[in-house]
Amino acid sequence: MKTSPLQLFEEKKRINVCAPMVRYSKLPFRELLRKYNVDLVYTPMMLADVFKNSEFARHTDFTTNDKDDPVVVQFAASNGADLADAAELVAPYAGAIDLNCGCPQRWAIQEKIGSHLMSDPETVRDMIRTVKGRVDIPCSIKIRVHPDLKTTYEFVKRAESVGVDFLTVHGRTRYQKSTEPVNYEGIQLVKQSINVPVIANGGIFNQKDVDDMYEKTGVDGVMSARGLLQNPAFFAGHDYTPWECIEEYVRLGLGYGSTPFIFHHHLMFMFEDIMSNAEKKTFNTLSSIPAILDHLEENWGLQVSRLV
Repeated sequence: MKTSPLQLFEEKKRINVCAPMVRYSKLPFRELLRKYNVDLVYTPMMLADVFKNSEFARHTDFTTNDKDDPVVVQFAASNGADLADAAELVAPYAGAIDLNCGCPQRWAIQEKIGSHLMSDPETVRDMIRTVKGRVDIPCSIKIRVHPDLKTTYEFVKRAESVGVDFLTVHGRTRYQKSTEPVNYEGIQLVKQSINVPVIANGGIFNQKDVDDMYEKTGVDGVMSARGLLQNPAFFAGHDYTPWECIEEYVRLGLGYGSTPFIFHHHLMFMFEDIMSNAEKKTFNTLSSIPAILDHLEENWGLQVSRLV
């Protein structure tokens, strides 16, 4: 069994967290982040009903090992039975189960999952209660703020009443774009309203953003998504992705057998601030791992033979 995130909250005043990201927060990237002061990582969001019914989905969507600890396994679900069934399958390999209540994509709302659940607090409460009755590991939720913060207050109090162990709050509503300002007041309200650890999410790209979030909200942890894609080492104090971080991702990606798409896209993100626009145009057209490695050997001095 993995380490409980609750242990981290007891041991540290500040918890550095990597968000669940579809496609990207998989095992090689999670292992990379742990080398750069990230304390807690999430899997990508997985569909609970598909996961419990498909052996193929279970093998492709969730892989872990002894180094992958602690890890929060995130599911999207519309009912307690599906969520609990999926949770039972991963419980021996997870530090906690997280219910996604924040995905704003239209397809998710149509399926009554993700941020649709922000308007259905009773279903969320039932799902938390059901999961906690079936697995003996912490259960958390990841939410967004409502346009009316009173509704957010009532939502998190309901979740707390059935034993949610910690939660993450994204400081934007489901209707807002990622370029819009984060609602620090809403995050602070959540932190002050409940007696479980709270992680803040939204607009975290560097250490200053982290410090500002703690100062303005008083949360227990700070979560980043796009910021860590662009610079997996910023929690360790690096302003730009260091070269050794890129080398390490190449090693892990090759070792774990990352798909060309994911391997390429992670490197595109990491090179965003350090590669010239002209070179980015060339690099972004590469479509195979051998082509990517050849480019890095010729232009950046990467020694692949030393990494594999």
